[in-house]
Amino acid sequence: MSHPTTVESQTSCEFCKSHHRSLFKSLDQADVDRVDANRTCTKYKKGQVLFHEGTRPMGVFCVNAGRIKVFRIGLDGKEQIIKVSGGGDLLGYKSLISDQLYGLTAEAIDDCILCFIPKEDFLSLLRPGSNFYMDLLQAVCRETGALSSKMTEMAQRSVRQRLALALLMLKDTYGLEQEESGEIEINLTREDLANLIGTATESLIRLLNDFKKEGLIETTGRKIRVLNSEKLLQVSIR
Repeated sequence: MSHPTTVESQTSCEFCKSHHRSLFKSLDQADVDRVDANRTCTKYKKGQVLFHEGTRPMGVFCVNAGRIKVFRIGLDGKEQIIKVSGGGDLLGYKSLISDQLYGLTAEAIDDCILCFIPKEDFLSLLRPGSNFYMDLLQAVCRETGALSSKMTEMAQRSVRQRLALALLMLKDTYGLEQEESGEIEINLTREDLANLIGTATESLIRLLNDFKKEGLIETTGRKIRVLNSEKLLQVSIR
């Protein structure tokens, strides 16, 4: 079994391509220097796990490149994907701050580079009243609200509506690194996509075929390209 590989990072946190999306953009120069001095940049291959549900956090992860699925295992033994994280996202900070075990598992969907900031160094950044402290507090509130909203929407929407909404959200996540190419492809296994919207893989495949016939998407292998975001949005709300 392969293991994550430590890589040398010659780029300061403030010059990272994902910096503008990260909460670390609020840090002052002294704190940026501390993060730079103590972080470890690691390359994870597709399928490698950052952390497991039930283990104790030793720091936080910031996504430099690639995508991570965050999930828990349901009572039926299947993955319940909570979110897909991309460049600039912080992972594991709520468990670290609350001094609790991880309630979720994080796994690389594709080859990724992540920066790991040790617990002591991350907690030193949390000075009440600082810009970073306030931004982090707001992020926790937004994420909690978004999760609550997602659970409500999932319960009330049809599988077809959920798939349309999920494709739009994933398009935004994947587009952060592909926008320069002009075409955004969602590279996710059918099983992962089915777990994200809470349906069987067979049902998902049938719906994807329907969306293709309707001209909403096109597929190449497991890659999905959204052709009509406006119509997908209409599908998601009706």
